[in-house]
Amino acid sequence: MASTRKKAFFFQQFKSLLLLFLGVFLAGFGLKGFVLPNNFLDGGAMGISLLLYRLVGFDLAFWIFIVNLPFVFLSIWQVSRGFALRTLLAIGGLALILELFPFSVVTHDKLLVAVFGGFFLGAGIGLAIRGNGVLDGTEVLAFYLSRNTILSVGEGITLINLVIFSFAAWLISLETALYAMLTYFFASRTVDFVLRGLEGYTSVFIISMQNEAIRQMILEKMGRGVTVFKAEKGLEKTEMNVLYTVITRLEVVKLQNEIRDIDDRAFIIQQRVDDTKGGMIRQRKSH
Repeated sequence: MASTRKKAFFFQQFKSLLLLFLGVFLAGFGLKGFVLPNNFLDGGAMGISLLLYRLVGFDLAFWIFIVNLPFVFLSIWQVSRGFALRTLLAIGGLALILELFPFSVVTHDKLLVAVFGGFFLGAGIGLAIRGNGVLDGTEVLAFYLSRNTILSVGEGITLINLVIFSFAAWLISLETALYAMLTYFFASRTVDFVLRGLEGYTSVFIISMQNEAIRQMILEKMGRGVTVFKAEKGLEKTEMNVLYTVITRLEVVKLQNEIRDIDDRAFIIQQRVDDTKGGMIRQRKSH
């Protein structure tokens, strides 16, 4: 048993380091193949580094390391030392790749640079997060703001990027800021895709007087697990069952149609789920 746990631990560490390396490599390719040769900017700590590189000079690798260093120390306090160490390795690795790897310039078309530069940057950042580290320290800052202010993590990231894009528009040009926003948009969507996958997950609450028929449908037709909560109607104070299930995003329409066939007055509540483990969600049934 101890040997199995040790093997699982080393496999997990190897997987994390591999994902970090792939993330660093893709981010480096996005920067040197698209962003840097065309004087583009991005959001987050990468955007700050690129802005300083444009305005002050020196190597971009230097600015990436310097800008992210405070966030590494912040992550020791906010997350863990292991996370901070992996983040430091990822940021240091990106700095080395920018210095040592001679990536070729792919294109000078501004739209293609914004789309694919953002895509490769986002893929790199997403893979680094899957490797339990980050390439962009502003996410750590946003997490800190969410804990100590009324802002959510998403609102914190938006506020930070709003400041960066405003400075870009003021110090360089409005066009540069607009392209930076476009690059950041594609990068953030790619991060979301890498972290959540093509399908994604959706949790669904179903309130219906036909809950037993719907429960059977979810188990048999959808091939998904379902949890039954005992509840009480607010007005009538009569007992009823509320159903809860987690499905992939691609199955949402099918579930809604199946429920509508059983009870077109059913009340359905949907929420996005970042990830799931165990249960029946990973199973696939052919229908």
